[in-house]
Amino acid sequence: MNELMQNFLEHTLPQIVFALIILIAGYWIAKLLLKLLKSVLLKSKVDYTVVTFIHSIAKVLLYFVVIIAAIAQLGINVTSIITALGAGLVTAGLAMQSSLSNIASGIVIIMNKPFKAGDVIEFENLKGTVQNIKLFYTTLLSVDNKVITIPNSRLTDNNVVNCTTAEKRRLNLSYTISYEDNITRVKGILYTFLATVENILDNPAPAVYVGEHKASGVEIIVHVWVNEADYWDVYYEMQEKVKNLFDENNITIPYEQVVVRNVSEKMDK
Repeated sequence: MNELMQNFLEHTLPQIVFALIILIAGYWIAKLLLKLLKSVLLKSKVDYTVVTFIHSIAKVLLYFVVIIAAIAQLGINVTSIITALGAGLVTAGLAMQSSLSNIASGIVIIMNKPFKAGDVIEFENLKGTVQNIKLFYTTLLSVDNKVITIPNSRLTDNNVVNCTTAEKRRLNLSYTISYEDNITRVKGILYTFLATVENILDNPAPAVYVGEHKASGVEIIVHVWVNEADYWDVYYEMQEKVKNLFDENNITIPYEQVVVRNVSEKMDK
């Protein structure tokens, strides 16, 4: 018993202590290196999406090295562990094809740059600003401050709309007027009004068209071009001011009506 205790104190305990020191020191060194790496990448003016992607890969690799170093300090055969781990990863890879697909898709996104951090994208009825692209998923922040997490593979396998790549965006608006209203007069009033809206661009010029002949009225389509940053401001301004404009000029905005007739009364007549 004394011999076992002595062996533990002389050999095993120091190994455990040094392994813990390696884990703790390695963790802080890895954290410092990751911070330094991120700082260097940011100063090199690399896209933030590339920074977050490289940072996530480096984080996994550095922590893996620290853990292996700590295990080696305990006198365990690291080579056999790495070999077994490699075989396990191959087996796990077959069972985790979706995860590997997400990693590959993340690399595709980084290389092809269909979007980057700061871009506003639309995807499957989801819309938000790209925060970062990581190994397995991309994170968006919605306009109402919700965090949206999307697997990378879904973003490369489906259509993604990038709303901010171009500096200008066309704002497509639709209004309905009554069949009794004069179309030429309505178009003239709208053109005069559009010239007064500050953030609407002159080139390309605003355009007003007649759209569908609907059951309740005639559709009037308005196309205006704005800078990307002004898109929503102009949208909400138009929705409010066009309604007031129609009211001031006695232009009717029709709504669907249901006419109910009493069949028995009609027969009595």
